[in-house]
Amino acid sequence: MADYQAPLRDMRFVLNEVFDVANLWSELPGLAEVIDGETAIAVLEEAGKVIAGSIAPLNRSGDEEGCTWNEGAVKTPAGFIDAYKTYAEGGWVGVGGDPAFGGMGMPKVIGAQVEEMVNSANLSFGLYPMLTAGACLALNSHASEELKQTYLPNMYAGVWAGSMCLTEPHAGTDLGLIRTKAEPQADGSYKVTGTKIFITGGEHDLTENIIHLVLAKLPDAPAGSKGISLFLVPKVMVNADGSLGARNSVSCGSIEHKMGIKASATCVMNFDGATGWLVGEVNKGLAAMFTMMNYERLGVGIQGLALGERSYQSAVEYARERLQSRAATGPAAQDKAADPIIVHPDVRRMLLTMKALNEGGRAFSSYVAVQLDIAKYSEDPTARKRAEDLVALLTPVAKAFLTDMGLETTVHGQQIFGGHGFIREWGQEQLVRDCRITQIYEGTNGIQSLDLVGRKVVGNGGIFYALFADEIKAFIAGADASLGEFTAPLKVAVNQLDELTAWVLDRAKSNPNEIGAASVEYLQAFGYVAYGYMWALMAKAAQGKEGEESFYASKLGTARFFFARLLPRVQSLSAAVRAGSEPLFLLDAEQF
Repeated sequence: MADYQAPLRDMRFVLNEVFDVANLWSELPGLAEVIDGETAIAVLEEAGKVIAGSIAPLNRSGDEEGCTWNEGAVKTPAGFIDAYKTYAEGGWVGVGGDPAFGGMGMPKVIGAQVEEMVNSANLSFGLYPMLTAGACLALNSHASEELKQTYLPNMYAGVWAGSMCLTEPHAGTDLGLIRTKAEPQADGSYKVTGTKIFITGGEHDLTENIIHLVLAKLPDAPAGSKGISLFLVPKVMVNADGSLGARNSVSCGSIEHKMGIKASATCVMNFDGATGWLVGEVNKGLAAMFTMMNYERLGVGIQGLALGERSYQSAVEYARERLQSRAATGPAAQDKAADPIIVHPDVRRMLLTMKALNEGGRAFSSYVAVQLDIAKYSEDPTARKRAEDLVALLTPVAKAFLTDMGLETTVHGQQIFGGHGFIREWGQEQLVRDCRITQIYEGTNGIQSLDLVGRKVVGNGGIFYALFADEIKAFIAGADASLGEFTAPLKVAVNQLDELTAWVLDRAKSNPNEIGAASVEYLQAFGYVAYGYMWALMAKAAQGKEGEESFYASKLGTARFFFARLLPRVQSLSAAVRAGSEPLFLLDAEQF
C-alpha cells in the first residue's frame, strides 16, 4: 500500500484556477477577514502534513485491531488517542467552526479538502471529528446561547466529542416511528429514555466527554415526524463552572461487528432517564437535525471520493512497478522480463476511470461547498437564495453519486492488484469494505435518489433543476470555440438530461410509482452530467498551459477520457429511466 500523500496540487488547481475562491472570499463578509489564497494553501499544507504523518499510518492497524467493548466502555485501537490529541490540538476538529466559540472559521470549501484528506488517510478515524463538527453545527444553529457557551468551546477544541442519535431498532429511514421519550422536568431539563442503534462514536476513549444529540418525542407530541424534538444529552454532566460532574444515565450496550470501518465505534446507546436539554423548538427537532445531516451528507460523499483517491494512489504505484506480460505493441521495458502492467489497455482503462472520477468528484464536492459558503456568508439575498436552492438540489447527488463512484473506484483499484487486491496486507480490500458503508448511512443512496427526484425535481416543478442546467448552458454558450471538444458532448448530455427531467415530471403526474422507478438511474445520469460540467471547467482552466507543467497535459488527457468513455453512460441510464415503472411490477410478491 502506497504511503498516503495529500493531493495538494490538485486541490490548489480546483480552488484557485477552477473556482477562484480567493476572489469569492474577498466579496463575502465574514470570510474576507479570516482567509485569503495564501492562508488557504498554508492551512491545507499543514493539514496534509499532520494527517499523512499521524493518522494515515494507523489505517491498517486500526482495521486489524478494531474497537473493543467491555462492560459499557469502548476502547479504540492503539495509537488513536495520541493521534486524536494531535489532530485536536491543531484545531482541525473546529476547522469550520464559529470563531466566537474557538473554531477556525474556515469556509466549507476548505473544510471539504481537510475532510477528504483525513478520510483518505483513515476513514474510521475521520468519523470521530466529523460527527463532532456536525453536532457543533446543529448546536450553533439551533441551541440556546447558554448551551452554546457551555458546550461548543470544548467540542471545537476536541476536548469533548459529539454524536448524532437518530436510528432505533425498528425505525431507520422512517424517523416518525421513533419511540424514545423525553419527559419535561421542573428545572427546564428533560428525562430522555430509549435505545438508539448504529450510533457512530456513541462511546469511545478519545475525549473526556461525549455530547449526544438525541431525537425524541414529548408525551403529548403529535404522531409521526411532526412530533420529533431534539435534545442535548451529555455522557458526563457539566457543572455550572464548566467542570465535569457525575456520569449521566447514558450507556453503551454493545458495539457492532461490521464489514468495514472497524476502528470506528458503532454503538447501541441506551438512555435510561438521562438528563438532557431541548435544542431549538419543541416538535421541530427534525429540522434542527437536518442542519447537521445536510452537511454530513456532503461529508459522506467526500468519504467516497477520499477512499477512491487512496485506492488510486496505491493502484498507480503498483501498476508502474508490477511486471506482467508484454505490451501488445512489443516490449516496453527491454531490460526486464516483462512490462509493467500500466502498458496494458485494460489497466489504463481502470486507472483513467479512477482518476477521472476522483478529480471530477473533487471539483464537484468543492462546487457544492462553494454554494454552502455563498448561502452562509453572502449579503445578497438573491445570491444567497440561489445558492441555497442549488445546495438543496445537489446535496443528494453529492452524497449518492460520490459514494457510488467511490465504490466503483476502490473496486477498480482492487482489481488492478489482481489476487493481491484480495489479500489484507496490500490494503486495497479494506478500502472496498470501508467504502461500502458510505452508500448506506446518512440516508441510503436509494433514499437520496428519491429525495432528488421526488422533492428537489418533481416537488418544485423542476425549478431547482433549471438553475443548475441553465448555468451549464450559459457556460457552454460563452465558451471559446477551442473548448468545443468538451462543450459539444456536454451540450448533448445536458439536453438529454433536460428531456429526461421533462419525461419524469410528466409521468409523475399520472403514476406515483414513476418517481421511485426512475430515481436511481436519474440521479446517476445527473451525476455524470454534473461531472461533465466540472471537467469542462477544469479543461478550460488547464487549456493553453500544457507547456508549463505536465499536470495540465494530464488534466486535459483525463478530461478527454471522461468525455469519450464515461459521459456516454448517460445514454443507457436515460433508456433505463424511460422504461418506466411497469417492468418493476410484473411479478407478484410470491414470484420473487
